[in-house]
Amino acid sequence: MKSPDGATISTWKDLVEQPKSSAPPKDARADVCVVGAGIAGLSCAYMLAREGKSVIVLDDGPIGAGQTERTSAHLASAIDDRFEELERVLGLDYSKAAYEGNAAGIDLIERICREERIACDFQRLVAYLFPVPTDPPDLLNRELDASRRAGFQGVTIDAARAQGFAYDGPCLIFPNQARFHPLKYLYGLAKAFEKRGGKIYTGCRVQNVAGADPKNNKPAEAQIDGGKNVVRADHIIVATNTPAPINDWMGIYLKQASYRTYIVAMSVPRGAIADALYWDDGEPYHYVRLEATDRNGGDDLLLVGGEDHKVGQGPKGNPFDKLRDWAKEKFPAVRDVVRTWSGQVQEPEDYMAYIGRAPTSGENVYVVTGDSGMGLTHGSLSAIILSDLIMGRSNPWAKFYDPTRKTLDRDFVEENANAIAQYKDWISGGEVRSPNEIALGEGALMRQGMSKVAVYRDKSGAVHKCSATCTHLACVVQWNTIEKSWDCPCHGSRFDPYGKVVMGPAIDDLGKVE
Repeated sequence: MKSPDGATISTWKDLVEQPKSSAPPKDARADVCVVGAGIAGLSCAYMLAREGKSVIVLDDGPIGAGQTERTSAHLASAIDDRFEELERVLGLDYSKAAYEGNAAGIDLIERICREERIACDFQRLVAYLFPVPTDPPDLLNRELDASRRAGFQGVTIDAARAQGFAYDGPCLIFPNQARFHPLKYLYGLAKAFEKRGGKIYTGCRVQNVAGADPKNNKPAEAQIDGGKNVVRADHIIVATNTPAPINDWMGIYLKQASYRTYIVAMSVPRGAIADALYWDDGEPYHYVRLEATDRNGGDDLLLVGGEDHKVGQGPKGNPFDKLRDWAKEKFPAVRDVVRTWSGQVQEPEDYMAYIGRAPTSGENVYVVTGDSGMGLTHGSLSAIILSDLIMGRSNPWAKFYDPTRKTLDRDFVEENANAIAQYKDWISGGEVRSPNEIALGEGALMRQGMSKVAVYRDKSGAVHKCSATCTHLACVVQWNTIEKSWDCPCHGSRFDPYGKVVMGPAIDDLGKVE
């Protein structure tokens, strides 16, 4: 099924029936309002409903239609950014918290599957981290030691010896990892939440959130469709991957960077490749897992992801072709590419997600963002942390994921300098002088007087012009020829070829130009 930008295909949504929901009643009231119906939002909603709270969930799109349906569905407590690096930047306590928190997220998913009888193909399995030729020879040993210091028991170094994997050198082998079908799980979770009295409303666009003012007995508010409707609650959780719809959270935007990531699903004979998780340590890195399916003549699917790049700054070449070629080298049994899709991850400045009270005016507003490529486990972990905070309990991991924490790593100084550098596009010339220079089905920037215009020429030759100014913080958008979208290179907003916003932090569409 095609995404709003018309270029990528979900690997999950066409396999299960989409739950039905409706628009919220006028001026609804609840104990908790959750903005976002992905794994973070619904996990938080479910856990709070179990606590006896009345909960309303709001989303612009269908359940799970954001980044949850675009994941490769790895469930890992072996963190993407590596324990050694996290310990270097933040210290051992943070490294321990990262392992424990992500492991707790997997455990919660497993427990909910069991208690709510959700059939979502959940399976525990091992994971292999294998080096690339440019890695230092002692890299795996250093990461092994760091993993054990973080409390990860049972990690070993050995040859991969995995069926169908064309690599028999040393790997780090992590036990007790997992995989599942994310939308089967999410739809089951939604039903379990609604059985406990929870309400899910989709097709409603939250455009602002205001914190509570307890001194004046004023609850927090989620404003829908330009303020025409308001949901009031004692607490609001914003779980929208990137922290839209609140544009005054400057502390969050300056503490993370947005990256595109790509996935190909390739057919492979059943049993030809071991059911496991696989990662390398390359730049860009790759991540792989098997998805068993009775489709495609009995073949399984091998999901191969990677080729990440900063939003609006790439890709160089076709990432899907690169992933296909890499997969054929590492997993020789793969056949054709069945489908492709992409997603977006938020890289925090210090490798730890942001889960907790939002750095914004007003009280009782909470945020979940900065997934660092581990949105499924962080989304599940957020339900543990935020339900504890809202219920007034202490939580052992809350301080490590606190969005207001002040840390700064040298690499992220470079990330912010990179974002600032993108504003130079205001003084550069256009990419074309006339729409006639643009190929059919493509876009390009054109200077029109003192302004820059985002020009899309559709397949029939009709020309569509929008302001090239991102409606978030006025960076100049760039054309993404692979995904047919206008992408902001500063903070990761994305717009379809006609200027409609498809991903925040931007809230408003690009302005039309005559």
